[in-house]
Amino acid sequence: MRPTMPYRLFEPVRLGPLTLKNRTIRAAAFEGMSPGHEVSEQLIDYHRAVAEGGVGMTTVAYAAVERSGLAFPHQLWLRPEVIPGLRRLAEPVHAAGAKISIQLGHCGNMAANRAVAGGRALAPSAKFNLYGPTFPRAMDLDDVKRVTKAFGEAVRLVADAGFDAVEVHAGHGYLISQFLSPFTNRRRDAYGGPLEQRMRFMREVMAEVKQAAGSKLAVLVKMNTRDGFEGGQELEEAVQVAKTLEQDGADALILSGGFVSRTPMYIMRGPMPVKVMGKLMPQWWLRFFVGSFGEWLIPPVPYTDTYFLEDAKVIRKEVTLPLVYVGGVASQSAVDTVLGSGFEAIALARALIREPDFVNRLQREQAASASRCDHCNYCAARIYTTNMACHFREEPPAALRRLLPGGS
Repeated sequence: MRPTMPYRLFEPVRLGPLTLKNRTIRAAAFEGMSPGHEVSEQLIDYHRAVAEGGVGMTTVAYAAVERSGLAFPHQLWLRPEVIPGLRRLAEPVHAAGAKISIQLGHCGNMAANRAVAGGRALAPSAKFNLYGPTFPRAMDLDDVKRVTKAFGEAVRLVADAGFDAVEVHAGHGYLISQFLSPFTNRRRDAYGGPLEQRMRFMREVMAEVKQAAGSKLAVLVKMNTRDGFEGGQELEEAVQVAKTLEQDGADALILSGGFVSRTPMYIMRGPMPVKVMGKLMPQWWLRFFVGSFGEWLIPPVPYTDTYFLEDAKVIRKEVTLPLVYVGGVASQSAVDTVLGSGFEAIALARALIREPDFVNRLQREQAASASRCDHCNYCAARIYTTNMACHFREEPPAALRRLLPGGS
């Protein structure tokens, strides 16, 4: 039996109407396991394994609230047809004693594939996105109203499917984050300009989500502490965003950072194996583009444990609602540091790809560490074209294995 932990990782925590059995959450890391935009057996099996591995709640990642928000052909799209699959997904998670959440989002200017998204990419402003690559159409007021309503309808769908919580994705340079960031929001109407107006879309989405959730579902919001580049949103504005979300009824905030279309590795840290990513691209021109310019477009950002903690602690001082810390929680010592800094829960991503039962090991072992994950980000390089996987758990093809650290 492990000694009593100083910061009670394995005690229950309450997030709005929801109580988790412990303070661990499987973060919303994109699985790439929804071919045809539907729930697959692979997706069910993965979340079952994570739930059986000890987490208090698992989060299904990056579900689009409408077709225009899809970035990938293997991404979940929330519509009535997927409710039976969502129910089959929730059942084994609940049977394992965990709760289940789903991340609601819209990719905005990242909708590079018109055949997938059903048309030209949408964004706050018609500003070229090199990382798509896309030249999005600026959303008109009808677009804004429709997408806002779609968030609320998505909440009603997952409530019908038996989910316990939703996570509104307002970070990482996706649509809500694009409205918040001065880099991507150049509007001159009531949705652009000063921060108060750049928050308007987020606040309207929150009103729809809270109304749809009622007292049944917890509403969590993932937000940036910083976009991670000059000209993006900085910590001072993030504090104001956090205070506004608290005012608007968020049950918890998940504090992250980074911008997929400018600073993708600021989100995860470490290197991106761009040669692996290039090999997996379906079109020859994408393989050429990523192979030639990938290292320039996606430069590495050094990995350290708890890499968002200092910024997150600033927000901790300014709000009273529960905060979930994500980013480099890969050891017992990191867990203790985070919970000892006043955060109510931790979210884990890569550690649970390599080792779905890492939370159980944290409970068994006094100084457990996710050292088996080397943060090579092979899992991230895969998700754009295929499913999430760790090369330690699933032997990659020889052509890819040679491109990994230590490969031969």
